[in-house]
Amino acid sequence: MPSVFAYQSSEVDWCEPNFQYSQLVAEFYNTFSNVTFFIFGPLMTFLMRPYIQQRSRYLYVLFVLFTVTGRWGHWDRVGGKRDNTLDHLPLSLPPGLFSMYFHMTLSFLGQMLDEIAILWLLASGYSIWLPRCYFPAFLGQNRSRYSSLIIIISLVSTFLSFLRPTINAYALNAIGLHIIYIVVQEYKKTKNKELQHLIEVSTLIWALAFTSWISDRLLCSFWQWINFSYLHSIWHVLISFTFPYGMVILALVDSAYEMPNKTLKVRYWPRDTWPMGLPYVEMGDDHKSC
Repeated sequence: MPSVFAYQSSEVDWCEPNFQYSQLVAEFYNTFSNVTFFIFGPLMTFLMRPYIQQRSRYLYVLFVLFTVTGRWGHWDRVGGKRDNTLDHLPLSLPPGLFSMYFHMTLSFLGQMLDEIAILWLLASGYSIWLPRCYFPAFLGQNRSRYSSLIIIISLVSTFLSFLRPTINAYALNAIGLHIIYIVVQEYKKTKNKELQHLIEVSTLIWALAFTSWISDRLLCSFWQWINFSYLHSIWHVLISFTFPYGMVILALVDSAYEMPNKTLKVRYWPRDTWPMGLPYVEMGDDHKSC
């Protein structure tokens, strides 16, 4: 049995040919396409700092996890054959340091670090931003109890993932699907045009990213035939753009429940007037009267 540190000790592989450009890097483009996460993570931390300091400094943990986490979902390739089941469909979210390590080595350790970090990324955002009205009834509206429950579930899932890695995928999908459900419900309820616009744009970017991901999976033979095996690296770049949008969306939804006396103004980096930019929020006082 190969060491968990060994190159290609993971059963997960992608369409890009291995060791094509370097004997040290298994998947060259899939590895270095993660650079956008090293840019967006620190940049969003800086831009969102006033909001983080007023809402919760635990959000700094989320930004750190974003920088180190990786792609979501994998596909078994054993004996050169791809599994035809879609057990690990990606729901969203981020590649970074651990994803870079995984794609460089295709090691089992890299796979586990990548996927477990994603679980903790989602769990962190889930415990901080989930509106209290969506809490399970037996918890009431006690966020401390709710956060403790999420931490316990994440710890158990992390431990069991080393015994059966698919457990981590099921935990990720459960959290991710619930987040999507909440965003859909809030989209239907809100009259905030900026929030609606952000959700629509992020959905479009995510759809393009998912198309790249699934095409890399299902049409690998075709992409290799035309010598274009880089769709997973395109997934990395596109999905990294959804993180700023997703964070601002959740911040706006959360503020309506947790910070009703504050106004969050959506801004775009580098300039509001540019056709495209990274969204972030600025804090402002809203002196409402009853």
